[in-house]
Amino acid sequence: MTDYSSHARPDHMSPEEFRHYGHKTVDWIADYWAGIESLPVLSQAYPGEVRAALPKHPPEHPEPFSALLEDLDHVILPGITHWQHPRFFGYFPANSSGPAVLGELLCAGLGVQGMLWLTSPACTELEQHVLDWLAELLGLPAHFQSTGTGGGVIQDSASSATLVALVAALHRVSGGLARKHGTRGRYTLYASTEAHSSVTKAAVLAGLGEDAVRLLPIDRRSGGLEPDALMQAIQDDRAAGLEPALVVATVGTTSTTAIDPLRDIGEICSRKALWLHIDAAYAGVSAICPELRWINDGIEYADSYATNPHKWLLTNFDCDAFWVRDKAALMDALSIHPEYLRNSASESGAVIDYRDWQVPIGRRFRALKLWAVMRWYGAQGLRGYIREQINLAAQFAALVGQDERFEIPAPHPLALVTFRLRSDGDGTDVDAQNMALMNAVNADGRIFITHTKVGGKLTLRLCVGSPMTERRHVEEAWIIICEAATEVQRVREHY
Repeated sequence: MTDYSSHARPDHMSPEEFRHYGHKTVDWIADYWAGIESLPVLSQAYPGEVRAALPKHPPEHPEPFSALLEDLDHVILPGITHWQHPRFFGYFPANSSGPAVLGELLCAGLGVQGMLWLTSPACTELEQHVLDWLAELLGLPAHFQSTGTGGGVIQDSASSATLVALVAALHRVSGGLARKHGTRGRYTLYASTEAHSSVTKAAVLAGLGEDAVRLLPIDRRSGGLEPDALMQAIQDDRAAGLEPALVVATVGTTSTTAIDPLRDIGEICSRKALWLHIDAAYAGVSAICPELRWINDGIEYADSYATNPHKWLLTNFDCDAFWVRDKAALMDALSIHPEYLRNSASESGAVIDYRDWQVPIGRRFRALKLWAVMRWYGAQGLRGYIREQINLAAQFAALVGQDERFEIPAPHPLALVTFRLRSDGDGTDVDAQNMALMNAVNADGRIFITHTKVGGKLTLRLCVGSPMTERRHVEEAWIIICEAATEVQRVREHY
């Protein structure tokens, strides 16, 4: 046996050293935020550049933390696409804020493993309480509160929320047999063609396979799932001897923020005894504004609901708020009770153990950052932030609408605007033109936008989301887009 007694102890960071380097790290982050506007939004690094700047082998001897901070500037920052940049208009936002970052620091400093109530009661009970707060602010049904039959939990992402909803739905529809014997290709789930790809991924992870997923047509005007198509698909599958298990309705699709008709879908699910999960990953938090709660009309039918404060509510990733109507259905599907986790508090039934509400056993103290955000901003501040973002997007849409070269192919009720160059009828490949426009706009990193397809046509997306974005940044983006459009059209006419 090796004798380790003579080996030197590792050089742990002392509280005094932590205080010193902690101040320097906070200063670094504050300087980064203060100067972020001067950086290119999209990283200009070439593939392999970051790795080439790192040592080939790990350090054998300790290095000062100051050396790591220096490498942040010279090695890491050039390889960062700056999601908090005021001219980041791609995808959906991945918000962050001062109070959220400090909450994350507290989470890391406490180092809590919150798998059981016993392992840190405050971790569980703060999470219950904060999600009850958020449910109240969003106007969610009372059955989602922890004081009733249901309750909320923080998942890492909406993808995990969809997966655990599917597992719970399979458990319920199979009478517990799916948990014991697997799914054996019997069950099906339903969503629109515009639903997030995580719906299909959940089916794969749950053992159903892609063939179990029915991606149904949308209404061309609203972009939402067609209820008649859902009803027909359910009937067809049952006639074929299959068992429908889950419907995923989307509030705020990735392409256009279209909203499925929740009430119509909910009535079908109620009649056909299907679990209804609502994926409101991006758009759901906007219901904090009373005038926007129309997006959730019909939510009372939902068995589960998820929205992401880490997208559009100033809380850094990861933080998905997930609620269920009946917590017993979820816990029965996911609970495993090894001897080493048994304890009197859990067995008393007086507490909940969040390990039974998610895929992993272990969990972080994520509620701290959401708690910090809600206390710093208050409901008033959060509403003001959402309204400001929607107003900025409306200003951008107004600029697009004044230029006859462009069209807006879909409604923009929130902070995402879709737009594209029009076809002039001369046979030009307009999709290629729009792709060329996007590439030109993103080329030098001044702004960043992304694309999708709407009605089968390539379409550009501009989503306002950074808390640092002001009207001038939206106007600058439009100037850059117009300049690039002029150049793209000039090149087309030349050839």
